[in-house]
Amino acid sequence: MLPRVIVHNSISLDCSLTGFEPNMEIHYKIASIFGANAHLIGSNTVKAGVELYESQVPLEEEKDFEKPKRDGSLPYWVIPDIRGKLRGLLHTCRRFEFCRDVIVLVSETTPKEYLDHLTKRNYAYEVVGKEHADLERSLEILSSKYNIKKVLADTGRILGTLLIDQGFVSELSLLVHPTIVGKKAYNIFGNINEKTILKLRRRKILPNGHLWLVYTIKKND
Repeated sequence: MLPRVIVHNSISLDCSLTGFEPNMEIHYKIASIFGANAHLIGSNTVKAGVELYESQVPLEEEKDFEKPKRDGSLPYWVIPDIRGKLRGLLHTCRRFEFCRDVIVLVSETTPKEYLDHLTKRNYAYEVVGKEHADLERSLEILSSKYNIKKVLADTGRILGTLLIDQGFVSELSLLVHPTIVGKKAYNIFGNINEKTILKLRRRKILPNGHLWLVYTIKKND
């Protein structure tokens, strides 16, 4: 059985993912409520986060080559990285105290140099497609090999769109910020191919004008 998938994003009032500074304290506090076994995060999202919050990428240290010994209840960070964009950056994820460890999703075309890079640093990686990451195969492996029952997709528009379009998402969680980005808005739903019917399951007004909405995605018959 595939894991249950929840997409969780921070957006502006006009549904932009960029152009404003999200409240990460509230964002991650909400994320923890779902109790996911894994967070699925796109490589572009990770790279953008490192560039935003790190003035300079810290150098790797000897301890970064070892798997962290943390509470087994913490979620894995699962990152599709077919082309090795995160080479030299993954240790910033592994250092995050609320990350159990990193699992990288690769393909048959991923450069061998990157696979060697991951092996040397004791990162688990899974080959899940020929040229791209097969999402269904990825979810199957997470369930059968890592016993992951619930996945929180804390990611950008590309991966979120694929998950919704392919019918893997059961819930959509949105932290709406009291900001309008305007003409430069990067709409979270801009690339969804089909009309998606939602049912409001939860709404909560949070401090400083933030609004938390949770929708159930109705499956097409």
